[in-house]
Amino acid sequence: MSIWDKGRKPDDRMMQFTSDRDRQLDQQLLAPDLAGSTAHALMLGKTGLLSQAESSAIADALRQLYHQAEENKMLIGNESEDVHSFIEELLVKRLGETGKRIHSGRSRNDQVLVALRLYMRRELQAICRQASALFDLLIIKSTETRDQVMPGYTHMQVAMPSSFGLWYSAFAESLADDLHGVAYAYAVVNQNPLGSGAGYGTSFPVDREMTTRLLGFGGMNINAIYAQMTRGKAEKAFAAAVSSFASTLARLAGDICLYSGENFGFFDIPEAITTGSSIMPHKQNPDLAELIRGRCNLLQNLPQEITSLSTNLPTGYHRDLQLIKELVFPAVTALKECLSMTLLLVEHVSVRQGIVNDPRYNNMYSVEEINRLVADGVPFREAYRLIAKQISNGSFSPDRQQSYTHTGSTGNLSLESIREKFYATLQAIPFKEAENAIQQLMSPPEKH
Repeated sequence: MSIWDKGRKPDDRMMQFTSDRDRQLDQQLLAPDLAGSTAHALMLGKTGLLSQAESSAIADALRQLYHQAEENKMLIGNESEDVHSFIEELLVKRLGETGKRIHSGRSRNDQVLVALRLYMRRELQAICRQASALFDLLIIKSTETRDQVMPGYTHMQVAMPSSFGLWYSAFAESLADDLHGVAYAYAVVNQNPLGSGAGYGTSFPVDREMTTRLLGFGGMNINAIYAQMTRGKAEKAFAAAVSSFASTLARLAGDICLYSGENFGFFDIPEAITTGSSIMPHKQNPDLAELIRGRCNLLQNLPQEITSLSTNLPTGYHRDLQLIKELVFPAVTALKECLSMTLLLVEHVSVRQGIVNDPRYNNMYSVEEINRLVADGVPFREAYRLIAKQISNGSFSPDRQQSYTHTGSTGNLSLESIREKFYATLQAIPFKEAENAIQQLMSPPEKH
């Protein structure tokens, strides 16, 4: 049944094309929509649009449904158009005429907006939990391998000495910067659009401050038109955060693909997390790393896909915007899977010992030899030409000892500073305030 039903049966093919995917996608909005509806019901009671008895009955029913949804005990049936009609139908079954009054003072437009905001807030928190686990592991791995020398490359040519500790901590710090994207996205989505109606407000005396407080938002989208304009804008900020994490994971996985090959041999991947060949019995393919790389490369397109869909739409709601869910929801699932699999990969990959003892890596110490000459008073360009000549005539024989002491070098990884950078940004994002507000809102009334 459609909540916009006017008594005339719509064309089945039209309904299938416009709404058929909503039921499956909207499963992810079920708990968020129930939370948003609970805040709305309590607000209607406070403002007198519902009696206190009606408000309490609706809120209690919504809380019961919320906990069922959180336990995955509810499925949106084919008879419902979307999550919003499904919830309303459940309320009517439980409460009769009282259940029909939940829609007073709101549009499906601001209803879906608030559900999406609550969904994105929750998913940003979940993504950050996984990113934190990966960050901590990278720091551990960096500590364990800080003294193991690794060739560094530019232009895919051997360049200068690096270390596995430096390599691992590079990705740890990349995750720290990815959190800045989360902080921005969270600031955008942590604003309450409920009460903006279809984009032009409502003549009912709704209390937007109350719903903002109940749902734990940091503020509200004040202008009713702008609240609707954020559809697409908020998701794009969210998508940029997803894309940033995906960029880090794709490069990490790509390095492991490259450096685990026989021509490099820096990493060993255990057989349990590789695949084989149907024709070549010796093969142990890094499919896990390759698929992380591939999926994360696709995820980096997400902001542009949303831009392409929403660019130049006139002010107001358009059904085109519904398609954003088809982009965002699978992307969230993909990123969370890639974070989980990257954690598995980093846990099991091991570093080979003594890599740089191979004479092919002698030339990467050329800069060290130049620097020693410069320290003895030889002008840099003269030292450069001298070492270049030795390399050219095959007489270059480097001293493999090196001394890097500055912050962020192989001899001074500054892991504690990277850790502080990560957790200072993470702790500044008000996840806990929002989480506590939703827990309070959806707890039984005697706990309020």
